[in-house]
Amino acid sequence: MKENFSKYIIVGAGLSGLTSAYKLSNKGETSFTVLESRDRIGGRIVTRDRIDYGATWFQTHHQEVIALLDELGVEKYHQYNKGKSVLVYSTMAPEHYFENDPNTPSAYRIKGNSQALIQALAKPVLDKIQVSTSVLSITETEDGVRVETDKGIFYSEKVIVTIPPKIATRISFSPELPVEVGTVMDKTHTWMSNAIKVGLTFKEPFWRNKNFSGMVIGQVGAVTELYDHNDSENQHYALMGFVNEGLRDTSAENRKQRILDYLSKYLGAEILDYLTYEEKDWSQDWHTSCETIKSVYMSPSYGNTVFDKNYMNGKLRFSGAETSPIHGGYMDGAIYSGIKTIEKL
Repeated sequence: MKENFSKYIIVGAGLSGLTSAYKLSNKGETSFTVLESRDRIGGRIVTRDRIDYGATWFQTHHQEVIALLDELGVEKYHQYNKGKSVLVYSTMAPEHYFENDPNTPSAYRIKGNSQALIQALAKPVLDKIQVSTSVLSITETEDGVRVETDKGIFYSEKVIVTIPPKIATRISFSPELPVEVGTVMDKTHTWMSNAIKVGLTFKEPFWRNKNFSGMVIGQVGAVTELYDHNDSENQHYALMGFVNEGLRDTSAENRKQRILDYLSKYLGAEILDYLTYEEKDWSQDWHTSCETIKSVYMSPSYGNTVFDKNYMNGKLRFSGAETSPIHGGYMDGAIYSGIKTIEKL
């Protein structure tokens, strides 16, 4: 048997890759390896100081997320949305205040933050995951696949590539993939690749005390979306949202000042009494983004049919949020894709 041989190799330890690994483990399969280029697991799910800077919410129709959380024993709770929310739609008109219908359920969040899902998925397969390992090439052999990485050569019968298709174009495939597949991969927008998130923590949830929901929707201004990001026990107080991408090219100091000025105007000067302030610009994360990022304001097209086919004579499959025909780009799509890939091996 070749050194570093596994029956299956999974490229990427994000939500889809870990779902596949978890499902393999549940089937009693032990011969698999997960290769992850980052120095951590989770992919575009990342939590720092109890703030989610990647995937955060899901809805009642995202049944794959709900079912998996239930299976893992991880709890969910509704996004806080009580009180006044703010809509800023023009520089020429005053802000608009509105309240959400209390009879309409808000989006869900994961108790313990989104990392709780990642940790629960990874727990039974941690010994199968190798981080800080970048895949350079995937080559079909007579009896399987040869995977070259910056940490050595791995062999398997089959390989599942779960990283974003555009990022996967950095891998050299031999024999080469069909031209139309490479074209689709290159044109598939990577969810979060252009986003800037901001998170602030506070000693008290001052916005709730003032009957604000913490939601600010800005069609103009420094912040496009902001939400209450307190934990489920309401013991950790935070606001989290998306920064106007037009501020990407300004200095960090100037961007921060403009964000604080903007939020002070609509939520109050208490915003300046933050305990911590942090940004996550996904365009600077080479594992997710690239030099040719572009903003996508309409829902991008995901789940192209080329991703539902086998390549290299059945030895290579693609998976991940962008490949899913169901809820592509969402956590639900990543999970759906991870499950279906294992069913089709």
